[in-house]
Amino acid sequence: MSQSGGGRDVDDAAQSIAEAVARRSYGKLVALLAMRTRDVAAAEDALADAFAVALADWPARGCPANPEAWLMTVARRRAIDGARHRHIGDEVANQLAILADEIDERESGVLPDRRLALLFACAHPALDVAIRTPLMLQVVLGLETKTIASAFLMSPAAMSKRLVRAKNKIREAGIPFSVPERDELPGRLAAVLEAVYAAYAEGWADPVGSDTVRRDLAGEALFLAQLLVELLPDEPEPQGLFALMLYAQARRDARRDAAGDYVPLSAQDPGTWNAPMIDAADALLRRANAFNAIGRFQLEAALQSAHVHRCRTRRPNWDEVVQLYDALLAIAASPVVAVNRAVALAERDGPQAALDALEPYADDSRLADYQPYWAARADLLARAGETAEALGAYDLAIGLERDPAVRRFLQRKRMELQSRGQ
Repeated sequence: MSQSGGGRDVDDAAQSIAEAVARRSYGKLVALLAMRTRDVAAAEDALADAFAVALADWPARGCPANPEAWLMTVARRRAIDGARHRHIGDEVANQLAILADEIDERESGVLPDRRLALLFACAHPALDVAIRTPLMLQVVLGLETKTIASAFLMSPAAMSKRLVRAKNKIREAGIPFSVPERDELPGRLAAVLEAVYAAYAEGWADPVGSDTVRRDLAGEALFLAQLLVELLPDEPEPQGLFALMLYAQARRDARRDAAGDYVPLSAQDPGTWNAPMIDAADALLRRANAFNAIGRFQLEAALQSAHVHRCRTRRPNWDEVVQLYDALLAIAASPVVAVNRAVALAERDGPQAALDALEPYADDSRLADYQPYWAARADLLARAGETAEALGAYDLAIGLERDPAVRRFLQRKRMELQSRGQ
């Protein structure tokens, strides 16, 4: 009789703890599960299974020190098993989910952060270099295919096919995902840096922080960049990347005025920028330069530093900026760099020189839906007196722009040009 009563007491205690966790954390646990599966119903089912397992396990084994973490681990495994049973999701996501659980359980290792460990796991040398970063962005950082495609100047359909082919190769070749050893990290670093920067750029594109997912993405990317600097102090490119991101973050809030209207860099008040953040970026860039091993992110950070210096001193430095773009184009040629170089060239040599520099890219399909190209082209054509062509370019730029404030800014510029031409 006493044993039965004691058993009931233990059962009641387990029930009470489970109910307390449910009241306190149910919503948070479902949200965390759904972030991975993007299926709220499946997350709720998995969590319900975890609570059922807890009520059977805790009376016999005792309540775990961290009930929420215990429930999360069980629910994640149930979600993975459920996805396999229903043949939904993909094998890569399942493999990485299992690896994430293993990392959580070890709570130690070469890499100090689970998400960082998964990024390095995706940079497996058996995978094509071109697919590593898109794979990380999709299955680790949770970006949608259309967003990834935009970052790589591709159509969503083409990017989707590329990702599907990569996942098929992983499955057919049996490529295993595992956390690499420390001596493997430098060889996998470039793709990880690309992914962290692409994630930050997507988060930074939400200037007023109204999109929670994108706001959190920018913060997560900054955190990962700092971890990379601490993890690999003898590698200059993580320092260049973190500096680049800090320069951008320092003026993030200055991109909007009190009315919420867009403020371009040339019109921003440097006094509103985050000076300590800029100082930290300057220090990182100096440390990176001391290695005498120039890379893409160091050059991009140096360009941001040059822009900061010009805006603060009001002294033109366009010759220096063009030279930095020349160096960047030499080691990381892309239409995006070419467009930015042309904008700088216009300030130094005039709009026609910039338009001439962009002429080789006139039929480049990668720029067809790239809004900054059409906005830059519209401005250059307007300054060169080609009003009709400029108005057409403005129409394309306005149609492609996602941000309402930037769209209003471009619409005002178009209206001003049209009124001058009448």
